[in-house]
Amino acid sequence: MEYRAFGKTGIQVSAIGFGCWEIGGGYGSIEEDQFVDAVHRALDLGINCFDTAEAYGFGASERSLAKALGARRKEAVVVTKFGIGYKEAPNFRDSGRQRILDSIEKSLKNLNTDYVDVYMVHWPDVNTPFEETMRGLDEIIKQGKARCAGISNFRLAQIERSMSARRVDVVQYCWNMFDRRMQSEIFPYCRDQHVGVMAYGSLAYGLLTGAFSDSTDFGGDDWRARRGRMGGINLFQHLFGPEYFPKNLKVVDDLKRLAAKYQKSLPQFALRWTLMNPVISTALVGCRTTSEVDDNNGALGWTISEADMKEVDAIFARHDVNPAPDVWLERE
Repeated sequence: MEYRAFGKTGIQVSAIGFGCWEIGGGYGSIEEDQFVDAVHRALDLGINCFDTAEAYGFGASERSLAKALGARRKEAVVVTKFGIGYKEAPNFRDSGRQRILDSIEKSLKNLNTDYVDVYMVHWPDVNTPFEETMRGLDEIIKQGKARCAGISNFRLAQIERSMSARRVDVVQYCWNMFDRRMQSEIFPYCRDQHVGVMAYGSLAYGLLTGAFSDSTDFGGDDWRARRGRMGGINLFQHLFGPEYFPKNLKVVDDLKRLAAKYQKSLPQFALRWTLMNPVISTALVGCRTTSEVDDNNGALGWTISEADMKEVDAIFARHDVNPAPDVWLERE
C-alpha cells in the first residue's frame, strides 16, 4: 500500500480510500455481507481510510461500517460528516454548535466507537457563522471525540473564514478526470497551507468504470437514473444529463484504449490519474465487493507518463467535453 501524509495531522493515510456512501442507499442494491467482506479485504491490503457521513442513509452507512470494521476499528482512519439533510433547518443545513454536539454523539453510537479520526462539515451552512462551527469542532476535539477537524465543498473564501477561527486539518472535494474545478484555487491553497485533501467521486460516480452505455438502466432507486437531476447540484447534470452523457461515453471509450496501453482497467487508470496530483492525500472509491477492492488496488505502484497525461486532456478536447465546467456544486 502507498501511504501519504494527511496534511499536518501526523496521520499516514492510504492513497486509496474506501467511500461508504453507497451502502447508505441511493446507489441501487448492495448486499451487506459482501460489503463486510469488502471492508475486511481492504484492511488486509492496507487500505485504512473509510469515509462515511450522518446523511448517508441517516445512520445506515455508519452502522454498516461499524459492523464491517468490528474488532478491527483501530486499524482504520474513520472519517464522518455532519451538517446536511435536516428537514427543519434552512436549506436542510445546520452547522451550529448544538448540532455538532448532538450529531457527534449519534455518529459515535452508530459507529460503535468513542472517537472518530476526522469530523467534517459536509456542506457549508451560510446561516451559521463559520467561526461558531469551527469552535464547535474544536470543542469536541478537546473532549477526545474527534482527532481532527475538516470541511467539505467549501469555497475558498469560506475556507479562509473557517481557518481564522481554527485550523482546518482536512478537506474533501470531488476530483476526477471529468471534474477538475478545484485545480485553480482550492488545491493550490491546500498545498500552500499543508491541508490534507480527500478526493471523492474518483470514478465520476461510476462513469469511469467503463460499465455504462446509452441504454444503461440505473434502476428507479438510483439517483443517476434521474440523468443528473439530483437536488440543486449542477455538476451531476454535466456527467449524466442527456446533453452530456453521450459525449462523456465517447470520452470513456477512448480512455479505455489509453488504459489498455498500461495493461490496466479503466478504474485503475482513472484512480492513478487522480493520485498523480501530489496534493491528494487519498482517493475515495466506493466498493461493493472484494473483487472491486482488488481491482482498485491495481492503481498503485506505477505512473502515467507526462505524454499520456496530456493525451487524457486531448481526448476531452476532441469530444468537446469541458472537465472544469464553470459551475459550483450547486445552484447559487
